[in-house]
Amino acid sequence: MKPLINILLSGGGTGGHIYPAIAIADELKRRYPDANFLFVGAKDRMEMEKVPQNGYEIKGLWISGIQRSLSLKNLSFPFKLISSLWNARKIIKKFKPSIVIGTGGFASGPTLFVAESKGIPTLIQEQNSYPGITNKLLSKKVDKICVAYDHLDRFFEKNKIVKTGNPVRQDLISKESKRKEGIAEFKLNPDKKTLLVLGGSLGARAINQLIETNIEWLVKRNIQVIWQTGKLYFDDYKKYDSLNGVQTHAFLNKMNLTYAAADFIISRAGAGSISELCIVGKPTIFIPSPNVSEDHQTKNALAIVEKEGAILLEEKNVSSFKKVVEELITDEAKQKKLSDNLKKMALPNATVTIVDEIEKLMNIMSSQSR
Repeated sequence: MKPLINILLSGGGTGGHIYPAIAIADELKRRYPDANFLFVGAKDRMEMEKVPQNGYEIKGLWISGIQRSLSLKNLSFPFKLISSLWNARKIIKKFKPSIVIGTGGFASGPTLFVAESKGIPTLIQEQNSYPGITNKLLSKKVDKICVAYDHLDRFFEKNKIVKTGNPVRQDLISKESKRKEGIAEFKLNPDKKTLLVLGGSLGARAINQLIETNIEWLVKRNIQVIWQTGKLYFDDYKKYDSLNGVQTHAFLNKMNLTYAAADFIISRAGAGSISELCIVGKPTIFIPSPNVSEDHQTKNALAIVEKEGAILLEEKNVSSFKKVVEELITDEAKQKKLSDNLKKMALPNATVTIVDEIEKLMNIMSSQSR
C-alpha cells in the first residue's frame, strides 16, 4: 500500500506569489495524481479567489504585514500573528502534510514556521533577486531554498540554495511558431513594428501616463502599440483605440500570442514577468515600480541589465523616454544583443526542477521514517 501524500502550499498577496505555487502544485499533481493538496493563504487576499479557481482547496489565516510607516494598523499585528500561528498549527495537525512549500507572502510565515517546528520537510521558492522579510526569516530553518537569481548566498545559507528559476506559463516556450498567429490575433500590420506595454493585471498608473504622453509620437514613428492598461485604468485610456495602430486592453489572456506578436516590450519588473520575458527574449525596457517592498523590482531589473539583457528606465527618469525608445528601435545590433543576452538567462524548466527538489526532500523523510 502506497503511503498517503499530503502536500501543503502557502503563498499569496500578489500573483507573483500565487501563480508559482499553483504551477508547483500542478506539476506535483501530474506526478502524484492520488496526493491530497491544501493551500494556506491570507484572508481577504487574492489567493482566496484564485486558488479555488484553479481547482485547489484553501484555508485562510488572519494575517497581514507590518506597515513600514507609523500606522495604527500595526497595533493589531501581534494579535494577528498569534491567531495565525494557532490556526496554522490546527491546519497542520489535521492535514498531516508530507511536505510544506512556501512561495512568499504573509501566510507562508506562520505556516512554514509551525511546519519546521514539527520536523516536517520545508522548502521555499524565492522569486526575486532581493528576498522579502518573510523568506529571509524562514530561510534560517527551512530545508531547501529554490531561487531564480545568482548571488543570493548574501541572504541565505549557500548549502540550502538551488538555482531553479521561476515557474512560467509552459505555452510560452513554443512561442516562436506563433508569430503569424499572434499578428492575426491582434489584426496587426506585419510590415510595422509592434510595441507591447505591460503594467500588470491591475495596471500601472505611471506607465499608463507615460504612454499617454507619448502615444502620438509613437504613432508618428510608425509603431503599433498593444497597450495593456490594467482593469483599473482601462476606461481612462480606451479612447486611444481611435489612433491608427493603437489598441488598449484591460487584460491580455493569450500571452503566448501577445509576446509572439511583439517586437519590443515595456514592462514592470516583477519576478514572474522577468522570468517570462527571459524566455520570450524580445528587446525589453523595464520600468520598475518604486512602490514595492525593498524596491525589489529595481533590483530584479538591475540583475538583468548588468548582464546587458535589457534596458532600465526608472520612473524618476521618464523624461528620457523618447531618447531611450528611439535608440532601441533604430539600432538593430542593440536589439539583437539584448535579445541574445536575455535568452541566455532563461530557465524554462523551473517548475520541473523545483518539484525534483521537493521529491528529494519527501524521499529523504520517507527513508528516515522506515
